[in-house]
Amino acid sequence: MFINNWKIVKKKIISWFDKNTTNNKMELTAVIKSLEKLNNSGYLIEIWTDSKYVMDWITKRIKKWEKNNRKTSDWNDVKNKDLWLKLFSLVKNYNISWNYVKAHNINEFNNLVDSLARKSAKEQK
Repeated sequence: MFINNWKIVKKKIISWFDKNTTNNKMELTAVIKSLEKLNNSGYLIEIWTDSKYVMDWITKRIKKWEKNNRKTSDWNDVKNKDLWLKLFSLVKNYNISWNYVKAHNINEFNNLVDSLARKSAKEQK
């Protein structure tokens, strides 16, 4: 996941490792931690992700989830509800353009975050 805010001159890369997690939790956490590092500047933020899970939920399903009192269509709790609640509260504070990029494709930002993830995992072994 890559966040681009054109008004920021400095670039900050954050990376971490959690051995007790899932891919979906890490995809959500990446967006959450990145948004938490930004101040609510009012600028357009571009988020590039290779996660259909995050992209589809935040751009298509989140409104229906809210209407259903934060339940799925079969009235169950969504997986990773705590992370979705956190992300949902954060995205309300920003003007965000969501962009999907195919995983492991030739994209400099996707390749960067993949290499950071591999490096973090390797350092923890």
